[in-house]
Amino acid sequence: MFLDLDQLRTFLAVVDTGSFTAASQIVHKTQSAVSMQMKKLEDQLQKKLFTKDGRALKLSSDGERLVFYARRAISLNFETLAAFDENALDGNIRLGLADDYAERYLPEILAKFSESNPKVEISVECMSSNKLDVMIEQDQLDIAVVTSDSVRTSCEVIRREPMYWVTSANHDTHNKTVLPMAMDGGDCSWRKLALDSLEKMNREYSVRYVSDSALPIASAVLAGLAVAIAPEASIKRGMKILNERDGFITPPPVDIGIIQNQKMENSTTGQALIDHIKSSLNNMLDNHKRVA
Repeated sequence: MFLDLDQLRTFLAVVDTGSFTAASQIVHKTQSAVSMQMKKLEDQLQKKLFTKDGRALKLSSDGERLVFYARRAISLNFETLAAFDENALDGNIRLGLADDYAERYLPEILAKFSESNPKVEISVECMSSNKLDVMIEQDQLDIAVVTSDSVRTSCEVIRREPMYWVTSANHDTHNKTVLPMAMDGGDCSWRKLALDSLEKMNREYSVRYVSDSALPIASAVLAGLAVAIAPEASIKRGMKILNERDGFITPPPVDIGIIQNQKMENSTTGQALIDHIKSSLNNMLDNHKRVA
């Protein structure tokens, strides 16, 4: 018995886009053809890949297990073809990603690009947007995904990221008379965003924790030591989003953009990665396991 690579590609397209309809556009098939392929794959494996969840579907435990093997099979296929393709993309790319977005976006970006371009070596730096900007200027990075308002380098906006006030779901930190805050340091645009929102809400506050990294801020929030503003991408389980019922106004969204070293303008590999990042962020859904 042999698994059909085309069926596996369609299966991964459903997983990555979150719906049969969206997957059909990526694999250039009708929605009914996608459904038929998934039925054939289930019949061949003799396992249900999807289960009912109200009006929606989600991956079964067997479906989740298949994701790993399907990605390996597709990746090996690309790697084999690339090994005999003299025109395959190759080279080294130094990629930077603001650490506020890294946990959510980086795995998706790297996994898919590496599958298609196994000869390309990517080194990654995760830090604040303004530091990534400096590294681009100093020729220490080739491409960076950043918050556009935090950089001086010409930036191509690719996504508008919602921002929220967050607190611990297990504490009432946000109800304290003097609001303990965790925020970015220096002249970060998010710090200004937080301070402007606090002023509009007429809230008394005290800055307790300052860091240029997202992890310490998230840790302070989860421990019930402080509240913070955070992009949608960095909201974690155990956090509670605060809204008007809690006395908090929703901060305005921020723009995520790509900045690049001038050397990348003539790099086929660099432009391929940039195009891939744009496509990944446009297609990514909040919950990749839910399908319609």
